[in-house]
Amino acid sequence: MRSMRTTLLAFCALLVACASGAGSEMSPAPAEPGVATAEAPLRIVSLSPTHTETLFALGAGDQVIAVDDQSNYPEGAPTTDLSGFQPNVEAIAGYEPDLVVLSDDIEDVSAGLQAVGVDTLLLEAPASLDDVYDQIARLGMAVGREEEAADLVASMRDEIDALVAEVPERAEPLRYYHELDDQLYTVTSGTFIGQVYALAGLESVADAADPGGQAGGYPQLSPEFLVEADPDLIFLADVKCCGQSAATVAERPGLSALTAVQQGRVIELDDDVASRWGPRVVDLLRAMVEATAAVPVG
Repeated sequence: MRSMRTTLLAFCALLVACASGAGSEMSPAPAEPGVATAEAPLRIVSLSPTHTETLFALGAGDQVIAVDDQSNYPEGAPTTDLSGFQPNVEAIAGYEPDLVVLSDDIEDVSAGLQAVGVDTLLLEAPASLDDVYDQIARLGMAVGREEEAADLVASMRDEIDALVAEVPERAEPLRYYHELDDQLYTVTSGTFIGQVYALAGLESVADAADPGGQAGGYPQLSPEFLVEADPDLIFLADVKCCGQSAATVAERPGLSALTAVQQGRVIELDDDVASRWGPRVVDLLRAMVEATAAVPVG
């Protein structure tokens, strides 16, 4: 398995590449957007953890014959040693799929699969929640689960609306630091995940570290910057990968005096939920809203 740093940079590259909107592409071109074949595919390979989660949420798990080595949810997904970061056309084709779903077209794998008669559906990292909903709809169309996709989107919208309604009104938004790894890589408010934080009434302290967007919304902070910024809340998305916790943050030089540390507002997220944009984005927002609601107003 690749290192956290390599995975992080690959994930960030996906989001930066899609900063102006979500991408989707099917090969060969179908009669309608998102439709792979005349009949629903029965042998699907997913090379994206996000799309694996969505396929199962749509009830298409029985159609999925193989997923990449990072697809660890839901339990029972047919995980293999296939890589979404270094895809091998021959290895993928060996599963005899009639559809391969990807979130990135590294090494032009779509063309390679098309050359051996395999359809692909490319749904890249989204720029907004609307893009997420659109991807779910397209994936539902591609696998013959249109109604299920519509129901899933409606359910997500309802849950998100209900969570947003729980956010306390404040004169000023609370400020947060979202940790991608223990080297202090983080996100700004302009990223996809930053937009999810905004729904919980939160603003990133990293905005001042990337005002012109040179870092693509994923700057690396210094300990001094973080101490000066003194965020109201800290969210850790490097718990499983890097062994970080509220305790390890408090042990770092200078950080024990941070308001978030002193007030017990260091939230340990599920790394996977925090890095994927499928149906569990609702769970991510819920964690944010619960943390926000615990901070006294005024």
